Amino acid sequence: MDLTLDKRTAPLAVQRSPGYWATVGRRLLRNKLAMLAALILIALVVMALFAPQLMPSDPYAASILKRLKPIGTEHFPLGTDELGRDMLSRLMLGARLSLFMGITPVLLAFVIGSALGIIAGFAGGLTNTVIMRLTDVLYAFPSVLLAIALSGTLGAGVGNALLSLTIVFVPQIVRVAESVTTQVRAREFVDAARASGASSLSIVRAHVLNNVLGPIFVYATSLISVSMILASGLSFLGLGVKPPEPEWGLMLNTLRTAIYTQPWVAALPGAMIFLTSISFNLLADGIRSAMEIKD
Repeated sequence: MDLTLDKRTAPLAVQRSPGYWATVGRRLLRNKLAMLAALILIALVVMALFAPQLMPSDPYAASILKRLKPIGTEHFPLGTDELGRDMLSRLMLGARLSLFMGITPVLLAFVIGSALGIIAGFAGGLTNTVIMRLTDVLYAFPSVLLAIALSGTLGAGVGNALLSLTIVFVPQIVRVAESVTTQVRAREFVDAARASGASSLSIVRAHVLNNVLGPIFVYATSLISVSMILASGLSFLGLGVKPPEPEWGLMLNTLRTAIYTQPWVAALPGAMIFLTSISFNLLADGIRSAMEIKD
């Protein structure tokens, strides 16, 4: 297996000190695009957390007389959907499920994938072979097809969608974690720790984790945008969130018939998905660039 690190994990080759991470923080703060993306994401999280207090009206209240109102309508600044429900309120409340569906699978995959990858990379030998070959079986399938196949098999629902997406992302994180751990294991400070009589668990805790978790986390952050798009796609196909819960992918599905009558209203959920995904990508790129410091 080719264990060469890609650009996402390149900053990992030496032991990191507190001064290094302080430098990373300063470099990140100077990245205007990354900071703008971070501010957008903070605003979205605040909106999601306090949606019940911020919503101008009931997102579930339907009225056939108010259906498909255009943007700018009095009392409905972003118009209404196909059932006459306020789009602004549904978009605000929908941020909860959309962010939850995008972030949670990646966090779960980060924990599971990091553990498996670090074990495989540090132990080597048969342990590495077993873990990586099992990982390759899942990694061989395209993410979209694997997510659809798993969700279709398990059935629609938030829990099954989360499980499907977690399974999709675990192999990707395992490969990165195994690769960076293998390189750290070969460093001089690990050899010195072994020579001093330190146990494998102590070496992993004191030397390996400090060096691998940062780059793995950066890589995982870049997967959140993919997770959001996949989660929205599952809801669009009827394999994720069920009506009448507001979720941006599901809202795109229910509004698809309105694309010719109110195209701007119908495009709003897609715009929110795009804005959130590009913000996560820009933030991940900014963190990765900040970590590329020549020692």
